[in-house]
Amino acid sequence: MNRVLMTAVAATALVVSGGSTTASASDAPPRTTHGPCQYTQTPDEPAARRVSLPPDPRHTPSHGTVGVAVRTSQGPLPLRLDRAKAPCTVQSFVHLARHRFYDRTVCHRLTAYPTLKVLQCGDPTGTGEGGPGYKYKDELPVDLPPAPSDPTGVRRLYGRGLLAMANAGPDTNGSQFFVVYGDSTLRPDYTVFGTVGAAGLKTLDKIAAGGIEPTTQDPAPVDGTPVLRSELLSVRPSYLP
Repeated sequence: MNRVLMTAVAATALVVSGGSTTASASDAPPRTTHGPCQYTQTPDEPAARRVSLPPDPRHTPSHGTVGVAVRTSQGPLPLRLDRAKAPCTVQSFVHLARHRFYDRTVCHRLTAYPTLKVLQCGDPTGTGEGGPGYKYKDELPVDLPPAPSDPTGVRRLYGRGLLAMANAGPDTNGSQFFVVYGDSTLRPDYTVFGTVGAAGLKTLDKIAAGGIEPTTQDPAPVDGTPVLRSELLSVRPSYLP
């Protein structure tokens, strides 16, 4: 990941660090579920922590919301997942949470570009390369407003409080996600699947105010590890209407 590029285009590209896209080196093809979500194994992904493929019924629930209680080392980060926006993504996230996949993982990346203000979490390796051992299709947003700063109309506004999936290219969603603490300008290439509650925004503001760890190459980085260690202590679905 190149952390010195600071243009809007570069910032857009930098969010796509969401796991490996390498095909399996074994002779047997990766297993894919037969339901509409088509969760597919990624055997060459770093195997720090893996879970089984999510259930993939003929009809994935596509109505209602799911509350998720997230405790972090910096405070609460309550989430509300929206099945109507991204049913497969919500199904996968709940599956991972139920299997304690996110527990004791760090949010490894904080950005502070003028056009990209996010905290990225969900990688058990803490490197930006790990995932759950599977990937699945995009459920891209169609209702985001155009970014005011983009005269081309290509980029969209990922507003403060949105919850979205990080990825490494089309249809490579896994476990990594990002939460937006300040309005951000991105191509609509990242699945939006929920929002952060008011208490969570306070936690995000605290983490963002703490800044990003300097490096020998960059004493004032705008992309890197949060100074305030931000660990997901527990991630639990709190209600499933």
